[in-house]
Formats: sequence, C-alpha cells, structure tokens
Amino acid sequence: MYMLVEDHSDSVLHLTRSPGIRSWSLLVGISSVGLAAAYYSEDSLGWKLFYLAGCLFVAVQNLEDWEEAIFQKDSGKVFLKTFNLYKKLLTLSRAGHEQVVVPLDEIRAVNVEEEKVRYFGKGYLVVLRFVTGFSHPLTQSAVMGCRSDVEAVAKLITGFLELNKVPADKYIENSSETDVSDEEEPFSEIYGSSSLEGPGEPDF
Repeated sequence: MYMLVEDHSDSVLHLTRSPGIRSWSLLVGISSVGLAAAYYSEDSLGWKLFYLAGCLFVAVQNLEDWEEAIFQKDSGKVFLKTFNLYKKLLTLSRAGHEQVVVPLDEIRAVNVEEEKVRYFGKGYLVVLRFVTGFSHPLTQSAVMGCRSDVEAVAKLITGFLELNKVPADKYIENSSETDVSDEEEPFSEIYGSSSLEGPGEPDF
C-alpha cells in the first residue's frame, strides 16, 4: 500500500506511510549476512563486531523513511514531514526530521509518475505540481507495482483540493465569450462579404 489515510474530513486530509515489506526484508537480509559473518568467522571479537555493525549500518541506510502529508484547509497549507532513521543514528540529533510547508493555493495539479527503484526496477509515486512550475514528490520513495493504489491517493488529494472543479466565474466568463463570438459571427459574414459601391458612370 502506498499511503494510509489517518484522517479525512472537509478541512483536513492526513496521510501517513511507513517502511514497506520490501524495505524490512532488505534490513533483515543484510543484517543476517553480518550476523552470519560474525558467528562463523574465526577472527577476533573486534572484527566480528565490525562485520555486524557494518551490515547493520548498510541495512539501516536502505530502510525507507516514515512520512506524513497533512493537508489543512483552515491554515491553507500542506505539511510534508519525513523521518529518516539513518540520519538520526548518524548525527544523534534532530537531523532525521525534515518538514516542507507549501500553501495549498499554489498546488495546480496532482500526478502519478514512474520512478526507478534501486535493486528492484520501477515504482510509482504522487507528485505535487505548483503554479510556479516546480514540483515536489508527496513521498521520497516510490512503491513497487501498485499503480492503482498510487492513483487512488492522487485522486483523493485532487478531490480534497477540488482541483477537478472549474471555478464558477471562469465558466461564466468562458460561456459569455462564446455567446458573444456566436452573435458576432453572422454579422461579420454578412458585412464582411458585401462591398459598398457607388453608382456607375453613365454611358454616352
């Protein structure tokens, strides 16, 4: 599953994502290699600890992030939060926490894009496109082989932000312009094709 819906109301849309099965499988697999190397190795205790710590380090590095997307109509903003365990352990500070805040009125479209996934091929993720021309992914990592789930999330966000609705004033403006052009077209055809000619000169 791409993202879970924690809260959905008229004013708030809260989506969350945790590391998936693929990510945890990599963690267990790489950690098992380090554990086996430390167990069966005849090296000293220091080298065994090095094998185990090195594999754990690589395993945590490949672990996906914990992510949140909170759309709030009351504040008019969307909060994209990310927690990375690797950065947290590496710096032992709040460096693992990241947050991006974007005004809701700057989002003009929500699309699904394809992205290459390391070791596994291709995946899909939701991308937010802004009126400034820039774009930002909803999540930092793509999901494998679940395009329908990603499209469902994109459709949910589009409906919540009402991006699929045409503003009433824009519709009235377009319809009025169409009516005016339809009214002017017959007159332009009549008067455009006719020409004003003066009386001919008398023949002598």
